[in-house]
Parts: sequence; C-alpha cells; structure tokens
Amino acid sequence: MKKFFVFMLMAVMTLGANAQFEKGTHYVGASLSGFGIGYDKGSFSFGINGEYGYFVADGWMLGGTVGYQHVGEYNALVIKPSFRYSFKSMGLNLGAGLQFEHAGTKLNYVQLCPQVGYTFYLNDKISLEPAIYADFGLNDFKNGTSAGLKIGIGLYK
Repeated sequence: MKKFFVFMLMAVMTLGANAQFEKGTHYVGASLSGFGIGYDKGSFSFGINGEYGYFVADGWMLGGTVGYQHVGEYNALVIKPSFRYSFKSMGLNLGAGLQFEHAGTKLNYVQLCPQVGYTFYLNDKISLEPAIYADFGLNDFKNGTSAGLKIGIGLYK
C-alpha cells in the first residue's frame, strides 16, 4: 500500500500545472474543508464550499466563497471574498481572504484566512486542488481560530 501511495504521488507531481492562470480566465470550484483542528476547541469540523474567481491579471485571481460549516455543536454560513496568486511554472498557489462565519445572533466570527495550495490538472480545464488553510479569528481569537485541510475540484474556462 505504501508503494502505491508513493507511485500516485510521483505520477501526480509529473503532471505539472497547465497555463490556465491568464488574465480573463474564469474559475468555478467546489471544495470540502475542515478535517481540522481548533485552536482551543479540539472539536470536529467539516465544511462544503462553492467558489468563483476571475483572473484580473496573469496569476492573480479575485474571487469569493459561499459555504456551510459544521464546527462542534454549531452550524454556520460562511461568506468570504478572497484573492489568490498562482505560480504558473509550478502550480503552487498562495491566497488570503476575509471570512464572515455566521451561526446565529450570538456567534459571528470575522476571520483572516491565509492558505497554501497546489493545482493538479486532470485535463486542460479541470483540476484537483488540495490546500492547507488557517482561519484566524479577529473578533474572538480563542474560539474563532482553526486550521485544516481543504480538497477541491476546479473548472477553468
């Protein structure tokens, strides 16, 4: 089994990034997030997100995310405007956003959300996009901060 995972990792690494990061390219994606840890919560988290982006310059994407987040005992609506820079030569991308997590009148977090990800192209238009992210709570650091893994699929057109 270990050999299989090493083989798959090597095969995916040889795919490289295609040139889909040019100005004028639209991006539509969906991702599963969470599977992470809370800063002090230690509770299970899970999320599903829809994303849209537009490359305003080569490599620079402005976008937004709308999603659902389950964290511990509550469910939340997530809205996040964001930007992302994609390195054309290697598929690595760096992004950040300002997220609003709403779970009722008593539970609203504003979070700064940096992430580091990679784009694996399955064909010319469809990609698999894993990322590591952190959500730093600006209005409640202790309860509003978490980190995790995001696995998404994207369509570039």
